[in-house]
Amino acid sequence: MRTVSRTAVPALTTEQMRAVDRAMVEDLHIELVQMMENAGRGLAELAITRFSPTSVTVLAGPGGNGGGGLVAARHLANRGCQVQAVLSEPGRLTPVPAHQADILARMGVTIASRPSTANLIIDALIGYSLRGDPAGAAAELITWANGQAAPILALDTPSGLDLTTGAAGTPAVQATATLTLALPKVGLLDAPNVGELYLADISVPPLVYQRMGILVPELFRQSSLLRIDPWPPSDLLGQKA
Repeated sequence: MRTVSRTAVPALTTEQMRAVDRAMVEDLHIELVQMMENAGRGLAELAITRFSPTSVTVLAGPGGNGGGGLVAARHLANRGCQVQAVLSEPGRLTPVPAHQADILARMGVTIASRPSTANLIIDALIGYSLRGDPAGAAAELITWANGQAAPILALDTPSGLDLTTGAAGTPAVQATATLTLALPKVGLLDAPNVGELYLADISVPPLVYQRMGILVPELFRQSSLLRIDPWPPSDLLGQKA
């Protein structure tokens, strides 16, 4: 896996990432289900290559972040992992995550009401839509995850972290590693609870960034997964991890 310096990769604010998502869907007709599939496949690939788990508990929220976690659950199950998914708000799933949950149920993947111990925990509870501190079932699942011995792999952001300011809420996931999507978000770069930071390609065409006035290098020419180096002094673009 290639490593890139954080100085070589532009970072987005939350509002800029929302603009990217809008442009993908409204201008280019690249639908949420396609982006979600790319995100979930990348998450499963990183889970396998970095952690080699035999059992995985996926904590999934009701929105797009949770949907990506459920896609990862499917890919991990297909690759021989014992997988269970726990939905923080099963009655509030938006349509695309609900579709992913239905696929898992039809596959016979366990959708549990309470989490149980596993070799790896995937945090897909709250994405960049965070408003204030996590509450309710999401907060309970964050607290549970932080109390486990297993490593935590977060999708896009550790749940509870403000992606623009980098401020951690109460509670917030203490991730071992975070796989962020498309481009890093500014709040991830110095937040201590992010852990190792990785970047996944969700197939954002360069045209999207060009129209926003953001210059982005050809990050994913050789791989759809990259590691963001934690130390910025030198440009390590192309270096092997």
